[in-house]
Amino acid sequence: MRYLHTMVRVHDLERSLHFYCDLLGLEEVYRKDNEKGRFTLVFLAAPDDVERAKETKSPMLELTYNWDPETYSGGRNFGHLAFRVENIYELCQKLKDNGVIINRPPRDGHMAFVRSPDNISIELLQEGEHLPPEEPWASMENIGTW
Repeated sequence: MRYLHTMVRVHDLERSLHFYCDLLGLEEVYRKDNEKGRFTLVFLAAPDDVERAKETKSPMLELTYNWDPETYSGGRNFGHLAFRVENIYELCQKLKDNGVIINRPPRDGHMAFVRSPDNISIELLQEGEHLPPEEPWASMENIGTW
């Protein structure tokens, strides 16, 4: 058995690509438009996984965009996506500077939670050792749920 991908439905493909690619740093591996089914699939991978994803089609995140409007609920029921990051403070600052709410700040230099434009919970984990506590993160309170 091999893990392939996680699929999440998105309301606004461009807004979601901005979040996952421009802000989080994932890269588009491939996409498929299905005229008959009226949907677009976009497969993303973390930078260190792109070559493997191209060869084996895993591990990836699949964004499913249905062309006809639909209402999705229960983003929190999904659980969360988790990404190991090079510098949690730098990424959280970039996200914050771009209007993303840091729901669980990286007070411990190790873990943070944010939400995608479609309310999917995203866990960010510091690669390697925890970073030393740093302001403003160390004294930030949690916001909302994750």
